Amino acid sequence: MKPTNSKKTHPLKHPDQRVGVFIDVQNMYYSAKNLFHCKVNFGNIVKEATAGRKLIRAIAYVVSTEGKEEQPFFDALYNQGIETKERPLQIFYGGEKKADWDVGITVDAIRLSPSLDTIVLVSGDGDYLPLVEYLQNQGKQVEVMAFGNTSSGRLREEADDFIDLGGEEKHKFLIMERKVFSPKFKKQI
Repeated sequence: MKPTNSKKTHPLKHPDQRVGVFIDVQNMYYSAKNLFHCKVNFGNIVKEATAGRKLIRAIAYVVSTEGKEEQPFFDALYNQGIETKERPLQIFYGGEKKADWDVGITVDAIRLSPSLDTIVLVSGDGDYLPLVEYLQNQGKQVEVMAFGNTSSGRLREEADDFIDLGGEEKHKFLIMERKVFSPKFKKQI
């Protein structure tokens, strides 16, 4: 059975490994929001994913809206050394919205895999199971980082390592909302 959480001295991780980190931002955002009412600290996720190894690429797959309200977030990712790939939010007749990066992440992971030893998939989406199996069959180590409560059990089992972002060290991967109190009104703003 494969381990369910990383440790500092994980036997499959060594400093000479070339690592690529592929972040499904929407999956992480909604998981953190629904489970903990928090935002995600993507910088710490990349740091943990790298684990002292050689980071080749860290790519965050994001969705943009017409108003571009999310641009400061995209800039913050860039300033942390995380490349962003944007896709516009699709709004269909009837109001249904779609923002799916599954195929894009899969294609990039396969395309970049020849220059990587380890692929870290930051998503709990079970749709990535065929990608994990394919990359492992190509001799790649595949690690998954996600919130355990919202991730696919099969994905966790198939990965060479799984880091539960919602586990004991969740404080490292979440940004707690700051509560501001007004002394004048003695209430939370």
